[in-house]
Amino acid sequence: MAVIGPSGAGKTTLLRMLAGVFAPDSGSVRAFGRDISRLSGRELAHLRREIGLLYQSDNLIPSLRVVHNVLMGRLGSWSTLRALRSLVWPREVDSARAALREVELEDRLWDLPGALSGGEQQRVAIARLILQGPRALLADEPASSLDQRLGREVVLKLAALARARGATLVVSLHTLDLLGEHFDRILALRGGRLFWSGEPRELSRALLRELYGAEYRSLDLDSLAVAERAP
Repeated sequence: MAVIGPSGAGKTTLLRMLAGVFAPDSGSVRAFGRDISRLSGRELAHLRREIGLLYQSDNLIPSLRVVHNVLMGRLGSWSTLRALRSLVWPREVDSARAALREVELEDRLWDLPGALSGGEQQRVAIARLILQGPRALLADEPASSLDQRLGREVVLKLAALARARGATLVVSLHTLDLLGEHFDRILALRGGRLFWSGEPRELSRALLRELYGAEYRSLDLDSLAVAERAP
């Protein structure tokens, strides 16, 4: 599922509520049949293991090597003592290497994040999700800081990861040319509310003009391959 909408529409807030990072002021958020807003402590920590969140930036720790950053995907299932020991001598190195192999970065295992390109850093963050093994993948504008080619590559990797694991994928997008054929459904937000939902083929230029308002031209949406009006 892709989540779209103008700046300030609530895309990031929605994803963080789904991940249990933010609690709603009213109403409820349900994941895997449970009301996240009513969970706390150990129950909430357990649920968060099932939900992987990829932020707008790669969210890597610059002072730690790639292997340590990838192994952070295990923190939800490790004890505090095991996590601290892994900082001295990494545990499950073979698992981290296998996850990096899936994103074609196996040879960067011992590098520092600063030695990687922006696209490579995002792929390290995806490898961290692979190691976490969540049932739902949430990505908050993962291509916002990348050029079009690298952004497309990251979205492709996320879609392939979700398909391979039978996981739910929810991605908020600012660049709509990344919608492509990788999403089954689109949610459009405006002003913190649901503005529209439907299949990608139902998206129209008239709807986008109404949704984005003054932002429409700055996003170059006239070049997007959609119908002028809804079918």
